[in-house]
Amino acid sequence: MIWLAWRQFRTASYVVAGFLVALGVAYFVTGPHLAHVYDTVVKTCAARGDCNPVETTFLSDDAFLRHFGNVLLLFPALLGMFWGAPLVAREMESGTFRLAWTQSVTRQRWFLTRVALMVVATVVATGLFSLMVTWWSSPFDTLDAALFSNFDVRDVAPVGYAIFAVLLGVCVGVVIRRTVFAMGTTLVAFAVVRLSISHWVRHYFASPLHLTTAFQLPFATSNRSVKLGGGLKPGDWIVSDNIVNPQRRVIGHGGGFGPNGNVGFQAIGNGRTEFVGVGVCPNKIPASTGVARRDGPGAAVQHALNTCVAHFHLREVLTYFPSSRYWSFQWYEFSLYFGMAIVLGAVALWWVRARMT
Repeated sequence: MIWLAWRQFRTASYVVAGFLVALGVAYFVTGPHLAHVYDTVVKTCAARGDCNPVETTFLSDDAFLRHFGNVLLLFPALLGMFWGAPLVAREMESGTFRLAWTQSVTRQRWFLTRVALMVVATVVATGLFSLMVTWWSSPFDTLDAALFSNFDVRDVAPVGYAIFAVLLGVCVGVVIRRTVFAMGTTLVAFAVVRLSISHWVRHYFASPLHLTTAFQLPFATSNRSVKLGGGLKPGDWIVSDNIVNPQRRVIGHGGGFGPNGNVGFQAIGNGRTEFVGVGVCPNKIPASTGVARRDGPGAAVQHALNTCVAHFHLREVLTYFPSSRYWSFQWYEFSLYFGMAIVLGAVALWWVRARMT
């Protein structure tokens, strides 16, 4: 039975294996060079005082391969469509399942052998893909220091997505019994589940932390304009970020004000400057405020702007998860998808045994 299942599955597995080999060659040819550049040039930029151009140049290197890693977002869905959905639906559509069931093989063994082979292949393929992307992207991830921004395409979470997608496809194919329709339904259902969990469920895996701190202007010190305070780290996941006035009324979100969420200052005549969306500055701002500089305004302008901001006594209220919870969230999400996959597999097995004729 295993040999027969492999013969039916080997063409699809060869296609994925070829893709992974090609990607692996590209990654392993370019990866060591990226790591060397990061260790010898980027990590030492602070001593030379040229972090802005160095980091900008480094982040633009191998841009195609860097963004190609996002294919891992689609990879589980593709496996569910092209591996999972046709597994039983194609047999039902063509009627070949009746031949298998007239032999000495039971329905349960026929189903479980085929599904087990596919799940093992799914774990191996997705695990290798995620491992390569995570390893190759590690210099960029270290520089960006934004763990949760790449949560869906790193480490073990994609493996959980893939197992779920394949068993979702199997279950849909068992019920619908039409290959093309099952493939389309699998894609839509997988997308709905993924988006729902990432936007509305993930932040309930643990209780968030809360921080209230004085609002600070997000002056850029490099190409990564990150404003942190109160012990926050670059890798922390900020769930909500509200700016409130002394009356605790929310006047801004995400570190900005107004409909565009920007922090801006505008000259309003008579030497006065408006802190857009907040009020009029009590002090004068040097005329060079409007001069565009890659590393932000000069020291005198920064001091004047900070004086203006301090006048309004604004507070920034943040809800966040520390970066130390990254791995626990990875395993929580993997377990959630794996659990849903087990349920789908059980439903599909029951349907094969009780409803298929």
